[in-house]
Amino acid sequence: MVFEGSSAAISHTGKVRSNNQDSGYSGANLFVVADGMGGHAGGDVASSIAIGRMEGLDHPYASTDDAQASLQAAATTAASDLVRASKERPELAGLGTTLSAIVMVDDHAVIGHIGDSRIYLYRDDALTQITTDHTFVQRLVDSGRITLEEARYHPRRSVLMRVLSDMDIAPDLDMFVMPTHPGDRWLLCSDGLSGVVDEAHIAKAMAQGLAPGRTADNLLKQALDGGAPDNVTVVLVDVGGAHPLSSGTPTVVGAASNPSSLPVAPPRTSLTGWLHPVLQAANEPSHFEPDSDYFEEIIEEDKRRRTRRRVAWLAGLLVAVLALIGGGILAYNWTQTRYFVGADDDSVVIYRGIQQDLGPIKLSTEVKDTFILLADLPSYQRDSVERTINARSLADAIAITERLRQSALPPIPVPIPTPTPSAPEPTPTPSDTQTEVPTP
Repeated sequence: MVFEGSSAAISHTGKVRSNNQDSGYSGANLFVVADGMGGHAGGDVASSIAIGRMEGLDHPYASTDDAQASLQAAATTAASDLVRASKERPELAGLGTTLSAIVMVDDHAVIGHIGDSRIYLYRDDALTQITTDHTFVQRLVDSGRITLEEARYHPRRSVLMRVLSDMDIAPDLDMFVMPTHPGDRWLLCSDGLSGVVDEAHIAKAMAQGLAPGRTADNLLKQALDGGAPDNVTVVLVDVGGAHPLSSGTPTVVGAASNPSSLPVAPPRTSLTGWLHPVLQAANEPSHFEPDSDYFEEIIEEDKRRRTRRRVAWLAGLLVAVLALIGGGILAYNWTQTRYFVGADDDSVVIYRGIQQDLGPIKLSTEVKDTFILLADLPSYQRDSVERTINARSLADAIAITERLRQSALPPIPVPIPTPTPSAPEPTPTPSDTQTEVPTP
């Protein structure tokens, strides 16, 4: 049964690399993304070989089992082709490619995957990553050693654990079958997209409901706006939907769309590499398979990196704390060079410091109580004192208080009562003092 839906494929070299090592395919029933590896001269050949072997799978299948068997057989044949290519052309030794493919069988998607290209499903307004990256950092994530956010920027994020290459003629693909529903949007992409555009922005682009071609253009633009240090390949597949059904005419993009006989262009020389070391490094192979003892070295390196990160974080925290304490001491010492005139409960007081407090920490202390009563000051001066008056120095503060003292109202005198003189006692008369003489 021919798949009913619409699709689009697009691939771009990116802003840094000089050639495109990605390849993509969009057909009637088959949709594939391959991201080549092996240096400047091998990645494009590897992805082209993989797409060339996969193209023969683009036809209806009687069952999902038949589609899975065909996918595995095509991948095995592609691996043999890579071995043959490296033998015929020794300069291609070490070439390989990721492979993420969907074969539509009736209302099911048969998925084959190896490497770190990705397949996403947008359904019911939610974006889900369907495939698992076969990378060393993904193992670190699965084991809980690092977070997903740390994995995005890990210096060894391109170390592949499994890949189609000239080193293994029996590749181990992840194979599974998922049901599809009308309205599903499937996204196949190389890490040139997923490594630059996060899932939130991918989901936003998918949610707009534009035709697959316009949606793919939108995603590519976001990758380019983000710097696009790697090749970017996008294959978008809509199941049913409101857009016209595709004719099923195959579309090949990227390295596989060019004749394999074309000579490989020399790598572009960057004149600004010393200014942009990250972009310059991106011209090196983006993926590689490690030697057998490489993982132990990486584990030790990762431990050292985590230790350095912790030490740097603790050192930075210590410096910040010391700077905060030092700044606080300097600020407090500065406040103790300031003076102002204020009020306590009932009198004018000279203070050292500033009027504000820092939580429970008082930033002012009493220097001198002038014993000038607030009640003796005119109302406008009393208000100024209560709001506080800034002084340039202690001498200036004393001068301010002296002016206030002169303006203070004089005390109201209390009258002293005058004693009233008492009346004089009467003078005795002779009659009062004469003694009666008895008569002889």
